[in-house]
Amino acid sequence: MPGNDEAVTGNDEEVATNAVGVAGPKAVVYVEVNSNDFANVGKYSLSTGQPLFDIGIIFAANINYNTSTQSAYLHFNTQVTNVLNNRATTIQPVQAKGIKVLLSILGNHQGAGICNFPSQAAAQAFAQELANAVNTYGLDGIDFDDEYSDYGTNGTGQPNASSFVYLVTALRNLLPNKIISFYYYGPATSRLSYNGVTVGSKVNYSWNAIYGTWSVPNVPGLTAANLGPAAVNITSTSSSTAASLATQTKNNNYGIYLTYNLPNNDVSGYLSNISNVLYSQPTVYNGGTGTTGVKFYQHINYGGTATSSIPKGNYTLAQLQAYGFVDNWASSLQVPAGWTVIMYTNNNWTGTSWTLTANNANFTALSPTANDVVTSVRIQ
Repeated sequence: MPGNDEAVTGNDEEVATNAVGVAGPKAVVYVEVNSNDFANVGKYSLSTGQPLFDIGIIFAANINYNTSTQSAYLHFNTQVTNVLNNRATTIQPVQAKGIKVLLSILGNHQGAGICNFPSQAAAQAFAQELANAVNTYGLDGIDFDDEYSDYGTNGTGQPNASSFVYLVTALRNLLPNKIISFYYYGPATSRLSYNGVTVGSKVNYSWNAIYGTWSVPNVPGLTAANLGPAAVNITSTSSSTAASLATQTKNNNYGIYLTYNLPNNDVSGYLSNISNVLYSQPTVYNGGTGTTGVKFYQHINYGGTATSSIPKGNYTLAQLQAYGFVDNWASSLQVPAGWTVIMYTNNNWTGTSWTLTANNANFTALSPTANDVVTSVRIQ
């Protein structure tokens, strides 16, 4: 994952219900809060109104190292601190929609990480710090990410066999009804059992860490329902790859689909490539500005690039282009309830026309076909 500074077993039904409210894998999203607003997690829904995301993850808090006491401690940078301290506007509105909010924990180039606690007592002490944070800020759990630790720095030890098992065991005892997840990456991936105790018996979920790929995390104790082999970076993984990975997830009955790097701008068109496969519904964005409008999509089933929301009015091609519309390009659209859209093949509201009063997922099904021929519109 780029950037920095940032017991219950796999049977998770009671600690992490499906926020989407429909059958299908849980959608998980990481937000780089150094540059993006965590509250955006709650602005995405399916067309029927249920939240798109089941789990939102604050990326990230750090494991720092105190050279005087020779111990690891939990550190929040300025941006993470702002998210936590302003939870009434950043976290609680997301949770109010049924979405679980986790805090990601990773190293900070100081030699401390989840894999080199020198003793069970040291792991227990850090687990207590994590539990305190979850309880203080009203979070729903912790996500572990074994990156950026630079093991050995400041005279710290190298990864050992017991550290991660001790850590998740202690945290599970402290937080029996919260979510613990594991971003499948780093030395921790080969240190998942110790003295007969497995990490998979203590965590709820694990997911692939390499974006744009399909890879099943090898975490003994977790079933397909608790694993996410598909991982995408919203801002860099192609739409076709995102859709293909969604198809693999659904066809192979895996329970998690991981997305990373939710930006501040509207990416509902991209996310629709995923949700159309997983839930048979497009993704809708509510930016919270009170602006409502029509959205055109590049592909059928609300796929590909999308326009921004277009309010009521009469639009020539030049006027539509200001909203991201492309001539002879649209293949589907979403229409707010009670609105009417009249589409024309030519500029200035001439040529063949179609009148639509509801969402239309496939312009090729109109008679005559309206696919890739719309140039101007009236929205009433």
